[in-house]
Amino acid sequence: MRVLVVHAHPVEESFNASLFRMTVDQLKAKGHAVDPVDLYADGFNPVMSRDERLSYHDTGTNRKPVEDYVDRLLRAEALVLVYPVWNYGFPAILKGWFDRVFLPGVSFGLVNGKVRPTLHNIGSILVVTSYGGSRFRTWLMGDPPRRIANRMLRATIKPGGRVTYLAHYEMNLSTDQTRQAFMTRVEHALDRI
Repeated sequence: MRVLVVHAHPVEESFNASLFRMTVDQLKAKGHAVDPVDLYADGFNPVMSRDERLSYHDTGTNRKPVEDYVDRLLRAEALVLVYPVWNYGFPAILKGWFDRVFLPGVSFGLVNGKVRPTLHNIGSILVVTSYGGSRFRTWLMGDPPRRIANRMLRATIKPGGRVTYLAHYEMNLSTDQTRQAFMTRVEHALDRI
């Protein structure tokens, strides 16, 4: 299976970066064709330009500034996102990747003004993330990243596609044991991709 793995953390020595490396290594070991994307290492610009916004609905030109990322997304059969949750949201670089890559004609089409999901090449999504706060505090805040994964992303991919959301909470209080237990959960989820 062709798996696009998108990572969004600026520190190479972080727990999140180790999750990214483990994910890529395990998927390759299982025989998957893995396409790793490290947005920070790539120097990805998350800011949509004025010209991009003006041509947003022009499916003949809208993908040109991010064509490589669009092509990689459209070749994928599964998507794995590895990132931390900061301030109850995505890192800006990942939010910008969604804004600039999930374009009309790529992840959705507009038919008579209504959105029609089109990213049907992707049959499953795995989210691997970490939060500084507790699950309860995150729940009180509405947990926007989980909602986006389970609602928007699920609606965008192949009908009936699977979305798995794995989160390590309370990173500020984590231990070697809690991090290892979470890595084991991720390994098991990768076996089912």
